[in-house]
Amino acid sequence: MSLGAIRYGHWGRPVLVFPSEAGRAEDFAANGMVGAVQGLVDAGRVSFFCVDSADRWTWSDNGKPTEDRAHGHQVYTAWLEQAVIPWINDELGGEHHDLATLGVSMGAYHAVHFSLTHAHLAPLAIGLSGNYDVTTWHGWGEQGDATYFANPTAYISGMQGEHLAWLRSHVSVLLVVGQGPFEYEPTGSLPSSTAFAELLAHKGIPHQLDLWGSDSAHDWPWWQRQLAHHLPRFC
Repeated sequence: MSLGAIRYGHWGRPVLVFPSEAGRAEDFAANGMVGAVQGLVDAGRVSFFCVDSADRWTWSDNGKPTEDRAHGHQVYTAWLEQAVIPWINDELGGEHHDLATLGVSMGAYHAVHFSLTHAHLAPLAIGLSGNYDVTTWHGWGEQGDATYFANPTAYISGMQGEHLAWLRSHVSVLLVVGQGPFEYEPTGSLPSSTAFAELLAHKGIPHQLDLWGSDSAHDWPWWQRQLAHHLPRFC
């Protein structure tokens, strides 16, 4: 499994960007997302640190049972922790604790999951058209701890006590989803985003749900608009 990363921007708030399902680091710029906020980049308000996905070996490999895919995701998380975060810190000239995460489609899951499990590093997550329940991804086989702790819908449901209190004071989640083509079927993004927002509200975790209209599709042109709408207030 060979993975890479690319930086866009020279200064500003660092944003760790996850691509759509099985995507590559260069997809973010190639699909107009950097261009959609080029003014923020040129003004030194934001730097994007874009990474490859490992979905082809993990969540997108339907030949593996869900638990095995979740174990593969643990390897990907270790790469983020041991290689990507140190690279970002090196690029920034020292440890940085104001990292935001961002992703579209399956990348939204990665962004939100990483911030919820690494809020000390990435206190803000922006998920565009995400599905936050990994058990809905054509899974099979028995599910154990690896699946549970990779599934925001599961571990947030079970969270309580001091850990929940700490998370409430350290993280904020923005969920954006349209009500147009492919946001309901086959992605499940619309029902998952609304259900996950309800769960975050029930647990008292700071969040915002922004529902776009019936013309807003599960596609790059809409994600460009959503990013341009929301990102300026965070950087």
